[in-house]
Amino acid sequence: MLATAIAGVISISAAAVFSFSLLSRVVERMVSLSVGILLSTSLLHALPEAFESGADPRTLFGALLAGLLGFFLLEKMAILRHSHHYEGDGHGHEHGHDKHEAGKAGWMILVGDGLHNFTDGILIAAAFLANPQLGIVTGLAIIAHEIPQEIGDFIVLLNAGLSRTRAYVYNLICSLMAVVGGVLGYFTLERGMQWIPYVLVFASSGFIYIAVSDLMPQMQRRATVRETIPQVVLIALGVGLVLFLTAHERAHGH
Repeated sequence: MLATAIAGVISISAAAVFSFSLLSRVVERMVSLSVGILLSTSLLHALPEAFESGADPRTLFGALLAGLLGFFLLEKMAILRHSHHYEGDGHGHEHGHDKHEAGKAGWMILVGDGLHNFTDGILIAAAFLANPQLGIVTGLAIIAHEIPQEIGDFIVLLNAGLSRTRAYVYNLICSLMAVVGGVLGYFTLERGMQWIPYVLVFASSGFIYIAVSDLMPQMQRRATVRETIPQVVLIALGVGLVLFLTAHERAHGH
Protein backbone atom coordinates (compact mmCIF):
# COMPACT_ATOMS: atom_id res chain seq x y z
CA MET A 1 0.00 0.00 0.00
CA LEU A 2 2.83 2.38 0.86
CA ALA A 3 4.66 1.62 -2.40
CA THR A 4 1.57 2.18 -4.57
CA ALA A 5 0.63 5.39 -2.74
CA ILE A 6 4.16 6.81 -2.95
CA ALA A 7 4.47 5.87 -6.62
CA GLY A 8 1.23 7.70 -7.42
CA VAL A 9 1.95 10.83 -5.37
CA ILE A 10 5.55 11.21 -6.60
CA SER A 11 4.70 10.73 -10.27
CA ILE A 12 1.74 13.11 -10.14
CA SER A 13 3.60 15.75 -8.13
CA ALA A 14 6.62 15.63 -10.45
CA ALA A 15 4.37 15.89 -13.50
CA ALA A 16 2.45 18.78 -11.90
CA VAL A 17 5.63 20.74 -11.11
CA PHE A 18 6.88 20.31 -14.65
CA SER A 19 3.50 20.99 -16.28
CA PHE A 20 2.50 24.00 -14.17
CA SER A 21 5.91 25.70 -14.17
CA LEU A 22 6.89 25.19 -17.80
CA LEU A 23 3.96 23.99 -19.88
CA SER A 24 0.87 25.82 -18.62
CA ARG A 25 1.88 28.99 -20.48
CA VAL A 26 1.77 27.16 -23.80
CA VAL A 27 -0.98 24.62 -23.16
CA GLU A 28 -2.38 24.77 -26.69
CA ARG A 29 0.99 23.94 -28.22
CA MET A 30 1.69 21.26 -25.63
CA VAL A 31 -1.46 19.42 -26.72
CA SER A 32 0.76 17.97 -29.46
CA LEU A 33 3.13 16.56 -26.83
CA SER A 34 0.15 15.03 -25.06
CA VAL A 35 -0.99 13.33 -28.28
CA GLY A 36 2.44 11.75 -28.72
CA ILE A 37 2.51 10.56 -25.10
CA LEU A 38 -1.05 9.18 -25.03
CA LEU A 39 -0.80 7.33 -28.34
CA SER A 40 2.64 5.87 -27.70
CA THR A 41 1.75 4.88 -24.12
CA SER A 42 -1.23 2.97 -25.50
CA LEU A 43 0.19 1.54 -28.74
CA LEU A 44 3.82 0.96 -27.76
CA HIS A 45 3.55 0.15 -24.05
CA ALA A 46 0.17 -0.93 -22.65
CA LEU A 47 -1.26 -2.79 -25.67
CA PRO A 48 1.92 -4.79 -26.40
CA GLU A 49 2.02 -5.77 -22.72
CA ALA A 50 -1.59 -6.94 -22.95
CA PHE A 51 -1.04 -8.96 -26.14
CA GLU A 52 2.17 -10.53 -24.79
CA SER A 53 0.21 -11.88 -21.82
CA GLY A 54 -1.08 -14.86 -23.80
CA ALA A 55 -4.70 -13.72 -23.79
CA ASP A 56 -6.76 -14.42 -26.92
CA PRO A 57 -5.98 -11.63 -29.46
CA ARG A 58 -9.51 -11.63 -30.87
CA THR A 59 -10.96 -11.10 -27.41
CA LEU A 60 -8.46 -8.29 -26.72
CA PHE A 61 -9.33 -6.58 -30.02
CA GLY A 62 -13.00 -6.98 -29.08
CA ALA A 63 -12.27 -5.27 -25.75
CA LEU A 64 -10.47 -2.47 -27.61
CA LEU A 65 -13.44 -2.01 -29.95
CA ALA A 66 -15.88 -2.06 -27.02
CA GLY A 67 -13.77 0.52 -25.20
CA LEU A 68 -13.63 2.89 -28.18
CA LEU A 69 -17.38 2.63 -28.79
CA GLY A 70 -18.07 2.89 -25.07
CA PHE A 71 -16.12 6.14 -24.74
CA PHE A 72 -17.89 7.47 -27.85
CA LEU A 73 -21.32 6.75 -26.34
CA LEU A 74 -20.37 8.13 -22.92
CA GLU A 75 -19.08 11.31 -24.53
CA LYS A 76 -22.22 11.59 -26.67
CA MET A 77 -24.47 11.28 -23.61
CA ALA A 78 -22.41 13.84 -21.67
CA ILE A 79 -22.57 16.33 -24.54
CA LEU A 80 -26.33 15.89 -25.01
CA ARG A 81 -27.02 16.23 -21.27
CA HIS A 82 -24.82 19.31 -20.94
CA SER A 83 -26.27 20.94 -24.07
CA HIS A 84 -29.84 20.29 -22.92
CA HIS A 85 -29.18 21.71 -19.47
CA TYR A 86 -27.17 24.78 -20.36
CA GLU A 87 -27.46 25.77 -24.01
CA GLY A 88 -29.70 28.75 -24.52
CA ASP A 89 -29.54 29.79 -20.87
CA GLY A 90 -29.86 33.43 -21.82
CA HIS A 91 -26.27 34.37 -21.03
CA GLY A 92 -25.55 35.44 -24.58
CA HIS A 93 -22.91 32.81 -25.37
CA GLU A 94 -22.34 31.76 -28.96
CA HIS A 95 -23.81 28.41 -29.98
CA GLY A 96 -21.64 25.58 -28.68
CA HIS A 97 -19.90 27.72 -26.06
CA ASP A 98 -21.07 25.66 -23.11
CA LYS A 99 -20.31 22.39 -24.81
CA HIS A 100 -16.77 23.56 -25.44
CA GLU A 101 -16.40 24.78 -21.89
CA ALA A 102 -17.44 21.38 -20.58
CA GLY A 103 -14.00 20.08 -21.47
CA LYS A 104 -15.32 16.76 -22.75
CA ALA A 105 -11.86 15.15 -22.81
CA GLY A 106 -11.10 16.04 -19.20
CA TRP A 107 -13.26 13.50 -17.45
CA MET A 108 -12.45 10.78 -20.01
CA ILE A 109 -8.72 11.13 -19.40
CA LEU A 110 -9.41 10.63 -15.69
CA VAL A 111 -11.31 7.39 -16.37
CA GLY A 112 -8.51 6.02 -18.53
CA ASP A 113 -5.85 7.16 -16.08
CA GLY A 114 -7.66 5.57 -13.14
CA LEU A 115 -7.82 2.21 -14.93
CA HIS A 116 -4.16 2.44 -15.90
CA ASN A 117 -3.16 3.21 -12.30
CA PHE A 118 -5.27 0.26 -11.16
CA THR A 119 -3.20 -2.12 -13.31
CA ASP A 120 0.02 -0.50 -12.07
CA GLY A 121 -1.05 -1.28 -8.51
CA ILE A 122 -1.63 -4.93 -9.42
CA LEU A 123 1.82 -5.12 -11.03
CA ILE A 124 3.47 -3.67 -7.91
CA ALA A 125 1.60 -6.20 -5.73
CA ALA A 126 2.72 -9.06 -7.98
CA ALA A 127 6.33 -7.90 -7.78
CA PHE A 128 6.26 -7.64 -3.97
CA LEU A 129 4.78 -11.13 -3.70
CA ALA A 130 7.65 -12.45 -5.81
CA ASN A 131 10.42 -10.49 -4.07
CA PRO A 132 10.29 -7.31 -1.92
CA GLN A 133 13.36 -5.89 -3.70
CA LEU A 134 11.70 -6.52 -7.06
CA GLY A 135 8.64 -4.70 -5.73
CA ILE A 136 10.70 -1.59 -4.93
CA VAL A 137 12.38 -1.64 -8.35
CA THR A 138 9.01 -2.10 -10.04
CA GLY A 139 7.59 0.86 -8.11
CA LEU A 140 10.49 3.04 -9.27
CA ALA A 141 10.03 1.89 -12.87
CA ILE A 142 6.31 2.70 -12.73
CA ILE A 143 7.09 6.19 -11.38
CA ALA A 144 9.42 6.70 -14.35
CA HIS A 145 6.86 5.75 -16.98
CA GLU A 146 3.96 7.46 -15.19
CA ILE A 147 5.55 10.93 -15.14
CA PRO A 148 5.36 11.59 -18.91
CA GLN A 149 1.86 10.10 -19.05
CA GLU A 150 0.72 12.33 -16.16
CA ILE A 151 2.23 15.35 -17.93
CA GLY A 152 0.02 14.46 -20.89
CA ASP A 153 -2.98 14.16 -18.59
CA PHE A 154 -2.32 17.55 -16.98
CA ILE A 155 -2.08 19.18 -20.41
CA VAL A 156 -5.47 17.71 -21.39
CA LEU A 157 -7.09 18.85 -18.12
CA LEU A 158 -5.67 22.37 -18.35
CA ASN A 159 -6.75 22.54 -21.98
CA ALA A 160 -10.25 21.49 -20.88
CA GLY A 161 -10.43 24.55 -18.62
CA LEU A 162 -9.69 23.04 -15.21
CA SER A 163 -7.71 25.07 -12.70
CA ARG A 164 -4.30 23.82 -11.60
CA THR A 165 -5.66 22.87 -8.18
CA ARG A 166 -8.58 20.86 -9.56
CA ALA A 167 -6.37 19.16 -12.14
CA TYR A 168 -3.92 18.13 -9.42
CA VAL A 169 -6.62 16.94 -6.99
CA TYR A 170 -8.48 14.92 -9.64
CA ASN A 171 -5.26 13.27 -10.79
CA LEU A 172 -4.30 12.56 -7.19
CA ILE A 173 -7.65 10.84 -6.62
CA CYS A 174 -7.08 8.75 -9.75
CA SER A 175 -3.66 7.76 -8.41
CA LEU A 176 -5.40 6.12 -5.42
CA MET A 177 -6.67 3.51 -7.87
CA ALA A 178 -3.12 2.14 -7.75
CA VAL A 179 -3.62 1.49 -4.03
CA VAL A 180 -6.94 -0.22 -4.77
CA GLY A 181 -5.28 -2.34 -7.46
CA GLY A 182 -2.37 -3.17 -5.16
CA VAL A 183 -4.60 -4.31 -2.29
CA LEU A 184 -6.94 -6.24 -4.59
CA GLY A 185 -4.01 -7.80 -6.42
CA TYR A 186 -2.30 -8.84 -3.19
CA PHE A 187 -5.32 -10.80 -1.95
CA THR A 188 -6.74 -12.10 -5.26
CA LEU A 189 -3.69 -12.22 -7.52
CA GLU A 190 -3.99 -15.83 -8.62
CA ARG A 191 -7.65 -15.41 -9.57
CA GLY A 192 -7.41 -11.83 -10.91
CA MET A 193 -4.24 -11.78 -13.01
CA GLN A 194 -6.09 -12.93 -16.14
CA TRP A 195 -8.09 -9.67 -16.13
CA ILE A 196 -5.04 -7.39 -16.32
CA PRO A 197 -4.71 -7.52 -20.14
CA TYR A 198 -8.36 -6.50 -20.58
CA VAL A 199 -8.08 -3.61 -18.13
CA LEU A 200 -4.95 -2.43 -19.96
CA VAL A 201 -6.75 -2.61 -23.31
CA PHE A 202 -9.78 -0.70 -22.00
CA ALA A 203 -7.59 2.01 -20.49
CA SER A 204 -5.67 2.26 -23.78
CA SER A 205 -8.93 2.65 -25.72
CA GLY A 206 -9.67 5.75 -23.63
CA PHE A 207 -6.26 7.30 -24.31
CA ILE A 208 -6.52 6.55 -28.05
CA TYR A 209 -10.06 7.93 -28.27
CA ILE A 210 -9.13 11.17 -26.50
CA ALA A 211 -6.06 11.71 -28.69
CA VAL A 212 -7.81 10.97 -31.99
CA SER A 213 -11.29 12.41 -31.42
CA ASP A 214 -10.58 15.47 -29.27
CA LEU A 215 -6.94 16.58 -29.33
CA MET A 216 -5.94 15.93 -32.95
CA PRO A 217 -8.96 17.82 -34.36
CA GLN A 218 -7.83 20.83 -32.28
CA MET A 219 -4.41 20.56 -33.89
CA GLN A 220 -5.91 20.34 -37.39
CA ARG A 221 -7.39 23.81 -36.97
CA ARG A 222 -3.82 25.17 -37.09
CA ALA A 223 -3.10 24.41 -40.73
CA THR A 224 -0.10 26.62 -41.58
CA VAL A 225 3.38 25.17 -42.04
CA ARG A 226 4.69 27.43 -39.27
CA GLU A 227 2.22 25.88 -36.80
CA THR A 228 2.46 22.32 -38.14
CA ILE A 229 6.22 21.91 -37.72
CA PRO A 230 6.17 22.43 -33.90
CA GLN A 231 3.21 20.03 -33.68
CA VAL A 232 5.13 17.27 -35.48
CA VAL A 233 8.27 17.91 -33.39
CA LEU A 234 6.32 17.76 -30.11
CA ILE A 235 4.45 14.58 -31.11
CA ALA A 236 7.79 12.97 -31.97
CA LEU A 237 9.19 14.15 -28.63
CA GLY A 238 6.30 12.53 -26.75
CA VAL A 239 6.71 9.27 -28.67
CA GLY A 240 10.48 9.31 -28.14
CA LEU A 241 10.08 9.87 -24.41
CA VAL A 242 7.78 6.85 -24.00
CA LEU A 243 10.02 4.71 -26.25
CA PHE A 244 13.06 5.61 -24.16
CA LEU A 245 11.37 4.74 -20.87
CA THR A 246 9.85 1.54 -22.28
CA ALA A 247 13.26 0.42 -23.53
CA HIS A 248 14.75 1.25 -20.13
CA GLU A 249 12.11 -0.86 -18.37
CA ARG A 250 12.72 -3.83 -20.68
CA ALA A 251 16.47 -3.55 -20.17
CA HIS A 252 15.95 -3.89 -16.42
CA GLY A 253 13.50 -6.78 -16.75
CA HIS A 254 10.33 -4.93 -15.62
